[in-house]
Order: sequence, then structure tokens, then C-alpha cells
Amino acid sequence: MGERKEEVASGGPLGWTGRHWRWLTLLAWGLFCAWFVYSRWTGIHFFALGDTDDNLRMSQVRALLAGQDWYDLRQHRLAGSNIHWSRLVDLPLAGLILLFRPLVGGADAERIAVAVAPMLPFLLLLFALALTVRRLVHRDAFLLAFAALAFAGLTTGMFMPLRIDHHGWQLALLATAVAGLADPRRARGGATLGIASALSLAIGLELLIYLAIAGAAVVLFWLVDRDERHRLSAYAATLAGGTALGFLVFASHANRQPVCDALSPVWLSNALLGGAFLFVMAMLSPADWKRRLLIAAAAAAAIAAFHALAWPHCLSRLEGVSPEVEDLWLSNVREARPVYRHGAQSAALISALPLTGAIGWILLILRNRSEAGLLRRTLAAALIAWVAGLLLLWQTRTGPGAQMLSVTGAVALVWILLPALLASRLVVVRVLGTVAVVVIGLGAAVPLLIDRVAPAKSTPRDRAIGKANRQCNSLPAYRPIAQLPKGMVFTFVDYGPRLITLTHHRGVTGPYHRNGEQIADVMNAFRGSPEQARRLLAKYGADYLLICPNSSTTTIFMAEARNGFYAQLNKGQVPDWLQPVPLPADSPFRMWRVLR
Repeated sequence: MGERKEEVASGGPLGWTGRHWRWLTLLAWGLFCAWFVYSRWTGIHFFALGDTDDNLRMSQVRALLAGQDWYDLRQHRLAGSNIHWSRLVDLPLAGLILLFRPLVGGADAERIAVAVAPMLPFLLLLFALALTVRRLVHRDAFLLAFAALAFAGLTTGMFMPLRIDHHGWQLALLATAVAGLADPRRARGGATLGIASALSLAIGLELLIYLAIAGAAVVLFWLVDRDERHRLSAYAATLAGGTALGFLVFASHANRQPVCDALSPVWLSNALLGGAFLFVMAMLSPADWKRRLLIAAAAAAAIAAFHALAWPHCLSRLEGVSPEVEDLWLSNVREARPVYRHGAQSAALISALPLTGAIGWILLILRNRSEAGLLRRTLAAALIAWVAGLLLLWQTRTGPGAQMLSVTGAVALVWILLPALLASRLVVVRVLGTVAVVVIGLGAAVPLLIDRVAPAKSTPRDRAIGKANRQCNSLPAYRPIAQLPKGMVFTFVDYGPRLITLTHHRGVTGPYHRNGEQIADVMNAFRGSPEQARRLLAKYGADYLLICPNSSTTTIFMAEARNGFYAQLNKGQVPDWLQPVPLPADSPFRMWRVLR
């Protein structure tokens, strides 16, 4: 009964929006989805899967539907590339294709699947954000969260049609985990956090640091308040049980080895051991906080020692790429760069909402400080958001999560400051102040200003690169290539997944870190001598060589190997063991048949 009182006290009296929040959330999802489909309609029609991961995901689903073993996640059309994903994200795509294929045919069924599947986790995200805002800010404030999301372009971009990879599901599960952490009902909140964490781990480890912070927060709750043992025990049981089930159902043959970059025996054993310790801690729950602290410290030391002794190879970077692959490929990946290396406008767009959200979280902590339980949950959620914001200084790939986690803080900033502005006697403060707080607080100011700032003049080189990137990803550009006799096509690393998705050909590899040897071979082939390239093409039995002049990848070759194989091809210096393949005059590609 005390938990229910705390929940009501933190929310205030229910208004109309508070009573109908579920229907309003569903309506918001429908409006977002309508806009998503409208804005991506042309891309859906042309099956414009722009990201390498989206293309490979579609190829994985096709292989599954064609009979590939559930636990075999190798991509056999990319020289047997070892892919570290799980089948969990394949399920909605495969289900939609199977549902619509008898009605509209295979091609249109796939178009429907790539349009609908990414929007499904967005509904979970909206409900999770609404719950978090209702629990920490105010029961009627959740609509502001949806308004803030409209300006969180990196976040919403993960749920757009065609964005079929796992990132949307990961964000939705992270939002669900935070909603569980914010739940005043302890057992329900712990179970929600544990289940969301287990599902997230079954998909991938990208959010491991945030989930670890959430788990540590539950332990700290218990240290401060013995009654939090119900949250701790529910979290421990669902985390351990859910992770074990996720491993049994979704771990591929490769992931049943002690690998570090996916749910494997490494992380399964940690989850089982940690869950067992946490459950025993909750059952014991001595009344003296100092004894609880001693037990928690001993458990943490035991888990850390186990991980270090049992899996010492997982104490370093989880991808485990070689220095050569790091230098040739990973260091050039754009999303792996810090936010300050992306230009002023891009950095501002990425950071605007995390900055206002960080301020809002501070205000919310100060407002909620009088209620111990509410303060604890607010601090825990704020810490995860702050860490995500700080990680932008490491890699911009954390941007979607940083923006999403900042939404509650941004809502708090507006909700807390607005009453004081509206109560002012000065009309200018009431009007301009309200507009300023809403526009800035919800992250709208920077996108609106940038839309009105004349973009920097692009150089001819920039325009050529942009044109090549667009055309070499288009469906029409691949049609002539798809009509050639089936063979092994040696091409750039980023083009392998798109090649196998749109044609019947095979490729060498894609940008997936487990396949360091293939990645290094492709990069070295285009950077080295023609003789070295010939040896490497022969290694993979290449029938064709395919390049996209002026595309982003070629800038690496031209900058780092001005006299390399690609540079010579670009100048028209083609060795006699390559025979040109005729392509349409407007094709962005150049292609050769490899003579043996």
C-alpha cells in the first residue's frame, strides 16, 4: 500500500490525459508511423536498405526462410562470414514475410516487412518512455516526451522503415529497463528490468554498460533500504533465468564458444553467478546496512574474480580486432569517432537534447529530493542518461541512446520551469519565456535554427562522393550486375551485404569485426600492388572485380595509397588479367571479369 501512495504522490491528481495515457500513446505511435511511412515511401518502393547491417539482416532472414539452420548464423554468400548476431530480431521480419507472401508475392512481402518491422519496437519505446515520465516527472507530462522525440532524429531514425537491424529493439529494451528502474512497485520494477536486460543481452552487448549501471543501482537501492529486497530478488531471478533462456534459444553455434562480443558461455556464466549471488543477498537482507554492504562487496569481488580468472581474454576490447584491422578499417568507421570530430552542425544536432536533458535531470533530482524512494529512482535513471551523454565524447554510435535517455530530463526541464514562467506578472516573460523553455528544453531549437542556416557550400569533390554513395546503393544500379552469370564478386567491404541482397552473386565480406582476415585482405588488395591484388582475388576464387569510383571508401585508398591498385584502376591502368564487363553508360560502377 505504501508503494501505491508513493506513486500517486509523485504524480499528482490525474487529469484527462493521465486517465487515457495508454490510448494517447497508441495514437502517438500511429501518427509517428504514418509520418515514417510517408517520409520513406520512395525508399520502401525501391527497397533502399541503406545500411550494411540492414542488408545483411535481410539476407540472414532469407537464408532462414530458405532452410538454413536456426543456430547457423554464418553468411555463406559472404565467404562463410562469421556473424555474431542472434535470431531474435529475425523473427518479426520472417513472420511478416510469411504472412504477406501468399497475398502479395515475395518481393512486396519483403517491402511490407522492411516497412513495418522497425516500427513495432517503437510502440514499446513510447510506452516505456511514457511510464518513466509518469513515474518520475508527472502523470500528465508524458505527451511532452513524444514532442521531444520528434526532435531526437538519431533515436527515431532507428525505427524508420527500412531500418531493420537490431538497434531499434535495443533502444526499446533500454527504455523498458529504465521504466522498470523507475517503477515504485519493487517486485514489478525488478522483474521488468531483469527481463528487458536479458532480452537485450540475447540481441547483443552494445548496451552492456547501461544495463550494468541499472543492475548496480538495484543493489544500491537495497543497501540503502532493506525493503528493496523484493526488487532485488525479482531482478536476480528474471535476469538469470531470462539470460539462460535467451542463450538456449538464440545463441548460434559460433556463440556457444567462449567469445566476448555476444551472449556466450562468458556472459551466461556471469549472469547466472551474479543472479545467484543477488538472489541470496535479497533472501538474507540483514537489518544492519553495514552488513548488507559487506555482503554486496564480497559478492562483487567474487563475480569480478570469476570473470578475470575464467575469461581473461574478455578483459580487453570485446571486438578483439587485430591492430592491422584496426588501422586499415575500424579507425575509419565514421560512427566510431567522437562527436567533436563530426563538424559543428552535426555535433550540435547530436548533443542538443542530451545537454538540455542533463540539466533537466538535475532539476528533477532537486525537486524529488524530499522523497527517498523517488529520489533514488530518479538518480539511477539520471546516471544512465549522463553516462550515455558522456560516451558521445568516445563514439557517436552512442547518440541514439543518449538522445532517448535524455527525453525524460528534457520533459522535466519544461515541466518544472513552466509554472514559474506562467506565473510571472510580465507578459513578455510569460510568452517569450514559455516559448524559449519549450523550444530549447525539448531539443527543438538547434534543428530549427540549422534548418534556417544556409548549409556550407559543398565542393565538387563532396558532391561527387555523395552522388556515388547514393547511386552505388540504388536498386537500378545493381540490376545489370544481377543479370550476369552467378559468381564471386570482389568488391569494397561496405558493398558486400548490398551485393548479396540485390543479386545472386557471392561476396568476400562485410564490415563485421569477426572477419578480420577477409576485411584486411580486401583493404590490402585495393591499397597494394596489382600483383598482390591478383593473389588475394585468387584466394577467394573471385570471378568479378567491382568498384564504385568516388565513393566514400575510395577516399581512404586515394589518401593512404596514391599508387595502389585502386588508384591505378581509377586512372585507367588496368592489368591484362582483368577484362571489362559492359555496364550501362549511366552505371556508377566499373566492373571486370577476372581472367585465370
